[in-house]
Amino acid sequence: QMQPVESGGASVQAGGSLRLSCTFSGVNGGDFARAWFRQAPGNGREGISCISFSVGKTTYQDSVKGRFTISRDDAKNMVYLEMNSLKPEDTAIYYCAVITRIDCSGSWWDHRVGAWGQGTQVTVSS
Repeated sequence: QMQPVESGGASVQAGGSLRLSCTFSGVNGGDFARAWFRQAPGNGREGISCISFSVGKTTYQDSVKGRFTISRDDAKNMVYLEMNSLKPEDTAIYYCAVITRIDCSGSWWDHRVGAWGQGTQVTVSS
């Protein structure tokens, strides 16, 4: 595969939980960090979380901090996003990406590289 493949999205009620998965198999991500972006209806893609493969350092945007948890499995070349206490404003298409940094410092979202995957749809109803 030449691009990331996201899965796990679904339609859920507010307060529910989901676990998104992303495989980078076939993607030359090297020792770089990995991240999740999302695109809400009518908006552009926004970086929401990043994880380093050096020591597993993570960072989150305020909108999801405390509710979402990013993790990775290096052996499987996969990244996950645990989503809890979901809100209607979390409704979006979620994408994973390679970040050309060894960690998630600074404006990491400006250092995405490679093709976008198709994303996975998350819909949260009230």
